[in-house]
Formats: sequence, structure tokens, C-alpha cells
Amino acid sequence: MFGYVRPIRSELKVKDNEIFKAYYCGLCKSIDKENGLIPRFALNYDLVFLGIFLSSIVDEDLKITKSPCIAHPFKKRKYVYEDNALIYTSNIGTILAYFNLLDDWNDDRSYLSLIASFLFKKGSIKARKKYQNKFNLIKKHLLELKRLEEENCSELDIIADAFAKLMEEIADYDGIKDEKVLKAFKWLAYNLGRWIYILDAYDDIEEDYDEGNYNPIISSMKLSDESIGEFKKRISPRVHFTLTCSLASISEAYELIPINKNKDIIENIIYLGMRNKMDNIIDGGDKDESL
Repeated sequence: MFGYVRPIRSELKVKDNEIFKAYYCGLCKSIDKENGLIPRFALNYDLVFLGIFLSSIVDEDLKITKSPCIAHPFKKRKYVYEDNALIYTSNIGTILAYFNLLDDWNDDRSYLSLIASFLFKKGSIKARKKYQNKFNLIKKHLLELKRLEEENCSELDIIADAFAKLMEEIADYDGIKDEKVLKAFKWLAYNLGRWIYILDAYDDIEEDYDEGNYNPIISSMKLSDESIGEFKKRISPRVHFTLTCSLASISEAYELIPINKNKDIIENIIYLGMRNKMDNIIDGGDKDESL
């Protein structure tokens, strides 16, 4: 995952900001407990959002305690514990990180990624044992995505759909018992995946162009006899429009989901943080207030 899905912290109430940080630390500790120390380095805001959202749908009490950690050994920090949604997210995040490292090795022959994949392997084996079916389905979707990328797919909707279906599969969490709620959450996750994939592709245009890598936006929107800056200026309205449509679908799906807790945090991310991140990447400028 990519770390685009985050709140605007300055717009959160103090208590909600503390809860958000407690989830972040709780997920970090959960990864350590479930998968080992090394996979904690794959923690990002997208995973935290998934954990918070799942935790907020299911009807479980929020448990918060304090303890020091490896990053802050001299000061106790609040963290969420014994949360089934975070346990699930920990394992899914480790599986995704492991496959991503293998992909980097296969694509770029990055020895750093190869070494890291060996370090992640033990944690991924633990996650696989616990979620064998999810492991297989995630692998299937990633292979389909890789196939499309290797074929230089020139249809942005088709390749974005492949990543969106991966996110939809991840959202199929057995802790959500209400079928209507699960359906709405999977639709939200599908559009979230589409939004993440296209935004990441736009964010990587210059790097991919310089390195000669496949980029779905360059491939689909046909870079012609123009500079990369001119290309981005020409296609940015189209990208902004399709991303805004995905955000609208996310909002519509969200309205169908009953939230038991953390409503202000989730709405900050969906209605403020994601749009802020999108505008910051597409329009440029110093607009990123999410940290």
C-alpha cells in the first residue's frame, strides 16, 4: 500500500488525534506480535485507515493501554490492544509487503528488496498459516495486475480495476456479519483501491518517464511530442475528474455503513485528508497538512 490515506491532523479534536495515534501504535505492536519485528517497517497510513475502519464497524469495545516501545523506549505511549480488526490488518499488511518486495526484486533486480523479502518471509509464513485463503487470493490479484503491467495495458480503467478488486478482496473481512454492511464496505474499498492506484500512477509519472518504466497514465493518455511537464498539465484535469468520481463513490458507500466509534476520524480522512492529498499531488503547492 502507498500511504496516501491519512487524516488532516490539525482538523482533528485532541482526543481523536490521541485515538488515531493509539491505533497507529496499536497496529505496530500487533504486527510485532503476529508477524515479528521486521514487518513493522511496512506500517503505513493506508493500513492504519483499514484497521481503524474495520475496528469501527464491528461492535467491540475499544481497549487502550500504555507501554514503551522500540521507537520510544523511555516514554510510555497509548496503544489499542486486543483488537481483532488490527490483528487481521497486521497479517494482511505483512502479506502485501512481502509480495511487494518480491515484485521489486523481479522487476528491478533490487538486492535490497531481495534481502528485505528474506527478512519478511518468516512473518509472511505466519500470516499465510492464519489466512491461507486470503494469501492465495491476494497473490492471484497481484499476478493479474502484474500481467497487465507487463503487457503495457493502455486502458487505465482496466488496470485500475485489477488493483481495486484486490482492495475489495482485502475488505471482505469475516468480522463484519451484516451482509449489507459488508457489501457497502467492499464497494468503498474497491473505489479506494482505484483512487490509490491512479493517484500513485500520477505521482510517479516523472520518475517512471525518466527510468523508462511502465506507467498506466502515460500509456493510456498517450504522451506525444511534448515535455513531461506539458503532458501532466494537459492530462491533470482528466485525472482529477476520475479521482473525484472515485471519492464520490467512496462517500456514497460510507453513508451506508453504520459506524460504532471513531466517526470523526474516519470522516476527517474521507472528506478532508484524501482530497487534500489528491489536490496536493495533482495541483502542487504546499497544501499537505496531514502530518
